[in-house]
Amino acid sequence: MFKKILIANRGEIAVRVMRACRELGIATVAVYSEADREALHVRRAEEACPLGPSAASESYLNIEKLLQAARRTGAQAIHPGYGFLSENAEFARRCAQAGVKFIGPGAAAMEQMGSKTRARQLAAAAGVPLLAGSGTLRSGKEAEAAAEKLGYPVLVKAAAGGGGKGMRRVHQPAEMRSAFAAAESEALNAFGNAEVYLEKLLESPRHIEVQILGDEHGTLVYLGERECSLQRRHQKVLEEAPSPVVDEALRRRMGETAVRVAQAAGYSNAGTVEFLMDAGRDFYFLEMNTRLQVEHPVTEMVTGLDLVQLQIRIAAGEKLPFEQRDVQIRGHAIECRIYAEDPENDFFPSPGKITRLLTPAGPGIRDESGVYEGWRVPLEYDPLLSKLVAHAGSRAQAIARMERALGEYFVGGIATNLALFRRILRHPEFVAGRLDTGLLERMLNEPAAEGHGATPAPEGEAEVAAIAAALFAALPAPFAAASANGARPAEATSAWKQAARAEGLRGPLGRKR
Repeated sequence: MFKKILIANRGEIAVRVMRACRELGIATVAVYSEADREALHVRRAEEACPLGPSAASESYLNIEKLLQAARRTGAQAIHPGYGFLSENAEFARRCAQAGVKFIGPGAAAMEQMGSKTRARQLAAAAGVPLLAGSGTLRSGKEAEAAAEKLGYPVLVKAAAGGGGKGMRRVHQPAEMRSAFAAAESEALNAFGNAEVYLEKLLESPRHIEVQILGDEHGTLVYLGERECSLQRRHQKVLEEAPSPVVDEALRRRMGETAVRVAQAAGYSNAGTVEFLMDAGRDFYFLEMNTRLQVEHPVTEMVTGLDLVQLQIRIAAGEKLPFEQRDVQIRGHAIECRIYAEDPENDFFPSPGKITRLLTPAGPGIRDESGVYEGWRVPLEYDPLLSKLVAHAGSRAQAIARMERALGEYFVGGIATNLALFRRILRHPEFVAGRLDTGLLERMLNEPAAEGHGATPAPEGEAEVAAIAAALFAALPAPFAAASANGARPAEATSAWKQAARAEGLRGPLGRKR
């Protein structure tokens, strides 16, 4: 087993990897840019190495600086987390050349699956169902010809990367040239690779992915599926496991298909095979993510497995300690991605100082956080604050538990999307499990029910809330009790009163009461 691991990432995923390392008795090395000097992951590690300026290209994406940090600290392995260099085959190759173990798949497998066009070819050769598509296209004219063969509507997609970048819907020929140029430009800026291709657009599908795990001795297993259909602009917002629409027979078929894709690539370590599913529950290969996913905690909750520890053990040469028949799905888990962003301002990032932070707890609640009270959220990176996960015996119980946890969550000083999740969890289509990739966009175009919207606090509300909480706390006990007993039902409680109560837990001067 490794004695020291460098974590080539930041935020909540760096903290998550550190926790796994600590349980395994492994020392950790954090790296940080100038913007992250005071970040939580830096404070949690045994050692920390500065990488330089805030720009990711000069810090978290700089391979040479990361390898220098590993050499300087004596780290034997590097965990890339997700994002940044986690799916960069050149980084994996350079780690191997430097004698540092890359905790993830090998460079060859990553290259095969990292290009969506090559991954489609591999999947087709393995007999995996695919949506009709094209090869790499070099011009808008080629794209127009390919679209005529496929039939509109189509999707222009970047061959490299993911996260919805370099992706455009095209419903008619007149839109193709501009959509192709925009997708090429965005792909080049995001991934350094302008290659794009076309795929037949499946209207209103479900997005369902399968977690796979393989050791370096040839064993590959699937760990069930995750429902990831709640998306905004092709980016996931809420995930759950298992999918409300997948039964045991379908789970087995999807899982075995995912393993077949991974076997064709000679894959090891953690990975995710993504599928689109139509209304008839037929599924089609979309892509493979050759890394740990943001939403991996929901799989951990329903399987009882620690995926990060398993990643580390696999990289250290150990065999998987279980077989496919040992994997069982227990209960239901939901994950909400808590962002520093303003839903009322087109989800614009909301950097700034976190002046108050109250996080939920209790049975079945897990908060994967990378922030703390008093920390300043930087503008330079993805504004993910934490991943809130609720696990319970059934989907209905998990929804109720998540609602309770969201009611306990309070972040002061910045805007967040917390209210959006309360709205999602109460939407009849979500409650019924009738999900597709367009549901959230349709939901956002509906008027929010009173008290459930994402309306930001009026100017000065935080100060008013603090004063109200202080006055309430100062009331003699009988008056306070009478006030509490006379409160309106929770459904009718105003947002500022909820904020006041949250502030009251801290006390008027920020002291714990």
